[in-house]
Amino acid sequence: MTRLVQVAVAANTAEAEEIESILQAAGIEYEFECAVETDPSTNEDAPQKVLVPEGRMEDALEAIEAMSEPDDLVSDA
Repeated sequence: MTRLVQVAVAANTAEAEEIESILQAAGIEYEFECAVETDPSTNEDAPQKVLVPEGRMEDALEAIEAMSEPDDLVSDA
C-alpha cells in the first residue's frame, strides 16, 4: 500500500473541487479526508485534507501551484 501524504487543505467544497480538477488534469491520484471533527448529522462545508501518494507529492504541489492564482498562494515572507 502506498503511503499518502497531505499536500493541501481545501477550506470548503468549492476549493476541494478546484484542487480535484487540477490533480485529475495532472493524472495524480488523490483522496480527501475531513480536516476537522464534524457531527455526521450536520451538512457542514468542512475543510478537507488533500492527500496524494508520497511519490507524487512534488508533482501535486507543482500542479496546484501552477494552476493557482498568485494571490491565493501563501508566501513564507
